[in-house]
This record gives sequence, C-alpha cells and structure tokens, in this order.
Amino acid sequence: MPAPLHYDVIVVGAGAAGLFCAFTAGQRGRRVALLEHNARVGMKIAISGGGRCNFTNLRATHENYLSGNPSFCRSALARYTPADFVALVEKHGIPYYEKTLGQQFCKHSSKAIIDMLLEECRDAGVHVITSCRVQAVRHATGFVLETSQGEMSCDSLVIATGGLSFAKLGATDFGHRIARQFGLRVTPLRPGLVPLTFSSEDAPHFRDLSGIALPVRASIGKRTFAEAVLVTHRGFSGPAILQVSSYWREGEAIAFDLLPELAEPFADTARTSIVSLLSEYWPRRFAEAWSQRHAPAKPIPQWSPTQRETITRLLHAWPVAFAGTEGYPKAEVTLGGVDTSDLSSKTMEARTVPGLHFIGEVVDVTGWLGGYNFQWAWASGNAAGQVV
Repeated sequence: MPAPLHYDVIVVGAGAAGLFCAFTAGQRGRRVALLEHNARVGMKIAISGGGRCNFTNLRATHENYLSGNPSFCRSALARYTPADFVALVEKHGIPYYEKTLGQQFCKHSSKAIIDMLLEECRDAGVHVITSCRVQAVRHATGFVLETSQGEMSCDSLVIATGGLSFAKLGATDFGHRIARQFGLRVTPLRPGLVPLTFSSEDAPHFRDLSGIALPVRASIGKRTFAEAVLVTHRGFSGPAILQVSSYWREGEAIAFDLLPELAEPFADTARTSIVSLLSEYWPRRFAEAWSQRHAPAKPIPQWSPTQRETITRLLHAWPVAFAGTEGYPKAEVTLGGVDTSDLSSKTMEARTVPGLHFIGEVVDVTGWLGGYNFQWAWASGNAAGQVV
C-alpha cells in the first residue's frame, strides 16, 4: 500500500475561514492542502449579502459576538482587523461600498471575494482539492485522513467545516464529530440569525400580511436592535428579527417598539381613528390588523385615560411570544460549537491535541448580522494560519 500523500497542513473546508487560513499558512512556506467536499469552494460566500458579500463590518469588536466565553474572540479580532481585510480587498482592486452601520459590500458580486481568496491561495502554492470527502481521521505523530480521493497525511490539521446552517449547500456536523472524536466538548447547538414563527394566537391576525415591513426596535433582555421587521406567512423575519433571534429562547417574549421615532402617538388630537393614525407610520393593512387585535373598538376621543396609557405603552413595548424558529434551513449561522475552553484563543489549537485547530463557524463564536461572522472567519483563519 503506498504511503499517503503528505502535507505540512491540511485544511478541511474551503469556506471563508478555510480559504483564509490556507493561504496564510502557504505564505509562510508551508505545504498546504485545502479540501472541499463540494464541487466549488466558497458556496456560502457566493450567496451572502444577497450575492454581494457583506465581507466585514468596520465596527466589529468582541461585543458583537455570542459565545460561552465572550472574551475568547478578542485576541484573534485584535490581530486581524476589518481594516486589514479592507486593505486586502483594495489590493485586489475590488469595488466596494458601505451600506449602513459599518457593513462593507462588494459593488458587483460576491464572486470577486471568492476569486480574491483563490488567487491568494494560488500565489501561496495551496493545493485546492474539491469534491473531496473526508471519511475518517486518525492521529498518531501527525494526522492521517481517509478521503474519497485517497489517503493524505499532515502535521497540522485545521477544521473549518462550519455549522449546520444551509444544509442545501453541503453543511454537515463533520467538525463537531471530529471535535468529539478527539475529546473536545461541543456546546449546545441551535439556529442563529433565523426567522421566528407565529404563535397560534398571533398567526390568524398577521399571517396574511406577508411582505409588509416596518422599522422597529426589537428588545430582549438588555439587547435592543433598531432595524426593520418583515412579516412572512409563517412569522417575523427581517434584520431586527434575525439579530434578536440569536438571544431568544423558547418561551420568551420579544418587545417591539413599533413607533421608535414617536414618543407620544396621541398628541395629534384631531385624529379620531386609531387605524387612520397608525397608517401614517405603518402600512394600512398592518395598522388594521394590529388595531383589531389590541385597540379599543371605538374612536380615540372616547378612550379612557387608562386605555390611552395602555395602548401607548403597547405601541412602544409590544410583547410577542413566538412558537419557534424556521430552523437550520433558514438560519444564517449556527449558535454554539466547539467549546472555546478547549481551544487556545491565540492559535485556535486544541489544548489537548497538538496540531489540531478549529476555526470559523464550527467554534462557539457567533457574530451579529452585518459582516461580523465573515470578520470572525478571517480573524480566526489568520490566527491558525500564522502558527500551523
């Protein structure tokens, strides 16, 4: 039996983190193989940002991430910043723009980012192997991988296989299984940045309003996100919901300020109809549905002071209990992952398995919506790529 093909470094998973780690290691003179089980690399990059790739956020700090250890991502983020990635984009002459809130997008297509990462891999001598499934991993002095394209071995193994979101793009639990195989813990997993579904009480009132959007402040606990909410036939989506969903737990209510720019909705005493009043700020169909559900069925001048106070309070803190989420098929990320207690924050290396590294979404570090998860991919890929 021939000896397996040997590399200094094998990176499993050619998404954002894997591509970045591979060329970073290659630039240091390492012989690197990058394995991807899909026929193409960067599948999630391609669809991100509506096809324009929200590739970073200039405001990214550790406070924009969820993790069992909120400080874990500090080191990697400090050593590879959004400005560093923007400089790489500019080096390749990719046109980009800031959409809002620090979010950086390609002007034309996310393909430009994929092409950029592949060019860096080529320049660094990375051997990119697609349609290559890893079937088993063994560990002795190094690592031996049984793959659909034969055995390969390496001194350092980097797992960059992502989470469970977007199974249609090939997402699997491979990274979590490898972590458990080598004795690392995996924190509880759940969908993140995901639409929420109506309760049986709210569904009859709002499910026919699909397509309506309005600006809100969505709050849960100490977290508030001022973004748009989008009504769907199954529940609520849109940036505000995706953001707050990562903090939501079954049984909790989310409070919506439905008139965030209007402190006193009933200051205009000329308005006698609640629907007419709210239609100044919302689509009329939503105003009708919400008023039917919550407001007294009489003209505003006939409301008691208590009723006015109650509706005002409700408009600024409307509590909605959701039945659940749309699950991994609609989730942009996976919350949870390889326990950060078992990894070095400087190198992303497993504390008990020298040479084994985990980067990107497979780790228990999840960013907000708006380019933060890409920045974690670049930063964690850089952290591992500098040392493998």
